[in-house]
Amino acid sequence: MSVFSVFVHLVERLAELLEPLFHASAAAAAIVLFTALVRLLVHPLSRAAARGQKARAALQPRIAELRARHARDPEKLQRAVLELHARERVSPLSGCLPGLLQAPAFLLLYYVFSHSTIGGETNGLLTHRLLDAPLGDRWTDALAAGGVFGGAGLVYLALFAVVAAVATAGYRLARRATAVNAAAVSPAAGGEQVPGLGAVTRVMPFLSFFTLVTVAVVPLAAALYVVTSTAWSVAERALLHR
Repeated sequence: MSVFSVFVHLVERLAELLEPLFHASAAAAAIVLFTALVRLLVHPLSRAAARGQKARAALQPRIAELRARHARDPEKLQRAVLELHARERVSPLSGCLPGLLQAPAFLLLYYVFSHSTIGGETNGLLTHRLLDAPLGDRWTDALAAGGVFGGAGLVYLALFAVVAAVATAGYRLARRATAVNAAAVSPAAGGEQVPGLGAVTRVMPFLSFFTLVTVAVVPLAAALYVVTSTAWSVAERALLHR
């Protein structure tokens, strides 16, 4: 039995357990629960990533000093920065792990809800819905079926509203973090920003709104994963970076 077949059976069993509460939308609720379980498993790494981010922010004044000291020798600057991170036991890549480990769960959902057969059997999950919207459909399908204000279209409008609210909260948190980091690497600290870093930090807060595009183009089941995971990320960031 393939991992895709196992996942289909897992979601079906979860849907059966949740059916008394969520009725026809039980499979959608099962996907939200699955997403929460994935995020719960990754949470220890998220906590470690938050500690690493705080440690990296604390090192910024010392890195700025190194930039000023080795401004004419980029290779020596790179070695000095790496040595500083190693000495302080701070990994520049620690913040990437939570996102990388969640990618297989999203790809699993995307694959399962994009195929009519799994393991040679009919994919029964495609018969499930969130209210009037089939879990395997996309926003374009909802528009074709009944327009923006049709049954499925209204489901997507609600999702877009949730995503916009979550993205706005994420934007504010990212702006706050960017302001803190910018203050840590100020001209008074004796250094200057890495070339191009200013543009990156200006763009970063807006990346949370990219979720709107993702929700519009992936199957509804995968969109539920994205919305739930993004909301979890924003809440987690607010809690861990207080």
